[in-house]
Amino acid sequence: MSTQWIDISVDMRDGMVQWPGDPVCQVSLHAKLGDPVPGQPGKKIPCNLTKLFLSAHTGTHMDAPRHFVANGKTMETMPLDAVMGTCRVIELKHKIAVTVEELKPHKLKRGERVLLKTRNSTKSWKMAKTSLFDEDFVYIPADTAHYFVKRGVMTVGIDYLSVGGFNKDGVECHQIMLGAKQPIWIIEGLNLSKVKPGKYELACLPLKIVGADGAPCRAVIRAL
Repeated sequence: MSTQWIDISVDMRDGMVQWPGDPVCQVSLHAKLGDPVPGQPGKKIPCNLTKLFLSAHTGTHMDAPRHFVANGKTMETMPLDAVMGTCRVIELKHKIAVTVEELKPHKLKRGERVLLKTRNSTKSWKMAKTSLFDEDFVYIPADTAHYFVKRGVMTVGIDYLSVGGFNKDGVECHQIMLGAKQPIWIIEGLNLSKVKPGKYELACLPLKIVGADGAPCRAVIRAL
């Protein structure tokens, strides 16, 4: 087994690209090592302390069912099996959407963890370096969302900020996958540009935020 882990998360940084209308990510120093302590002459701050202001759906993150389902499960209830173990990276060529036709030859199995590599990994994240949001990213339409549910897939990851498109099946896709009898756990914001299709070991842990509809995460894989 290879010991070389590949980081498939995107860098979280001040002012990074976000879904239109979501809070802008702010990363700043609340306290700086060596600065004077306010109101205490002669004393200096002994450490650096970073302050974060962001959405739970910033950068590489996960969606919990509660994101689109009123009484859906929240982030802290996620079974670790959903994001720890073998996964399959599937490279897709369609330039608009993840289609059932392109997925069928891969014979998705019940309980699988599937990461979808599309042109988003190069085009959309290249735009993101300038904090521009790509409205034309490759997305999962409603019929494909139903296909994932039918096949019993446990986890689906995609290489941009949403499984659903921008004004294209965005709500429906989430409702279908997150609202299934066995909800599909969703990883969004992956960067698979340096990853070849194949089987991998996945480790992706979201922050354990009680009651949250999502959470940022760090996702890594290594080839099997």
